[in-house]
Amino acid sequence: MSGVLPVAEGLWTDEAQPRLIGGRHGQTGEIVFPMPEGDAAQHYDPVPLSRTGTLWSWTSQDFRPKSPPYAGPEAFVPFLLGYVELPGEVIVETRIEGASLAELTLGMPMELVLTEFAPGRTTFAFRPCA
Repeated sequence: MSGVLPVAEGLWTDEAQPRLIGGRHGQTGEIVFPMPEGDAAQHYDPVPLSRTGTLWSWTSQDFRPKSPPYAGPEAFVPFLLGYVELPGEVIVETRIEGASLAELTLGMPMELVLTEFAPGRTTFAFRPCA
């Protein structure tokens, strides 16, 4: 997505097949997403996360969230929101693309995609694996 700005810097790798960037705690080995910033970052090492996982939970965001923190387009379009478990790593809160609410099932295989959510702005999402 050339020329499109990410919703935040440092959320995913700059690869042909991008991966989310988590943080592995130096003492406990616990993985978190996103990678912590500020003083907390000194305790974490960046780690690229798996591109695939399984659908853990989901819902539909049918109304425009309160601003802030919502920073999407003024003309709100409902979207799917869920949690995807990346095996052995972390559970990620994410948009869900490429499916309807009725098509989603517990444990469904999911894959990472980048998607434009507002003009000139991109974010990550997961979609059902092909």
